[in-house]
Amino acid sequence: MYYNHCTYLAWVSKVRVNTQAVLKRAQQIQGRNKNKKQWQAAWLLRAVTCIDLTTLAGDDTPGNVHRLCMKATQPVRYDLLKSMDMQDKGVTTAAVCVYPSRVADAVKSLKAANSSLPVASVATGFPAGQTSLKTRLEEVRMAVEDGAMEIDIVINRTLALTGQWEAMYEEVCQFREACGEAHMKSILAIGELGTYTNVYKASLVAMMAGSDFIKTSTGKESVNATYPVAIVMVRAIRDYFLKTGHKVGFKPAGGIRTAKESLVWLTLMKEELGDEWLSPRLFRLGASSLLADIERQIYHHVTGRYAAYHQMPMA
Repeated sequence: MYYNHCTYLAWVSKVRVNTQAVLKRAQQIQGRNKNKKQWQAAWLLRAVTCIDLTTLAGDDTPGNVHRLCMKATQPVRYDLLKSMDMQDKGVTTAAVCVYPSRVADAVKSLKAANSSLPVASVATGFPAGQTSLKTRLEEVRMAVEDGAMEIDIVINRTLALTGQWEAMYEEVCQFREACGEAHMKSILAIGELGTYTNVYKASLVAMMAGSDFIKTSTGKESVNATYPVAIVMVRAIRDYFLKTGHKVGFKPAGGIRTAKESLVWLTLMKEELGDEWLSPRLFRLGASSLLADIERQIYHHVTGRYAAYHQMPMA
């Protein structure tokens, strides 16, 4: 293990990212998304099943968490699903994502609804990660104790920015251990990492330390999920898979609001990583308002007209 650890850290130190190539590829992906009308609804339903339906607001209450959970279990109106013969296919979002203090509320709501949908919790001093390591680890343990099956941790950006990759690796390993059986998604907060090379290095280190997913952003930074950054992160996932045989998932989050954008993200995953990364096991979309727009587009597909937002059940 020690030998591998050293080998991988040597790999990290040698990394350089070609910015122009990344930007060019990102432009290609955005221009390529031309799904045929009849396939578009199917792709949009696929996007729904990959959403981590999220509420991370200071005014979250048990009431709005309950409402979020109910929306997650029935994300698209029953009559619309029936029109597409999808009403009995178990279409739900991938998970609900909340603050640690709201995990118990979410678990209780989903249990009452007889749903096995996982609850994800942000942790480790989200969004800034600027609390003591002891506090951050305790937060992970408490969220797991309350029933979270997935933990979205934030990396220590200070360690990444100052090139302390071994220290970052050791910290994320401790988060991994604290997660126990829960899946761990590592948030890189790419808007605060400075360069594409740092994004690639942070991606590698997070994967080496046992992350099940790497995630772009907290949604609280000024720059969140962008296509160029995604190219860098998914190339790191691909390189890591080719080197180790281990598949790691990808989660863009922050600022993803339209159905059209969700289709670009699916196209990016299909082209860069292949069909296996088009399922919630390896791909998630972190979003709060995206679902409403996808449901509007599905309504349009079924009826030929657009619904007002107030006609859709609220997320």
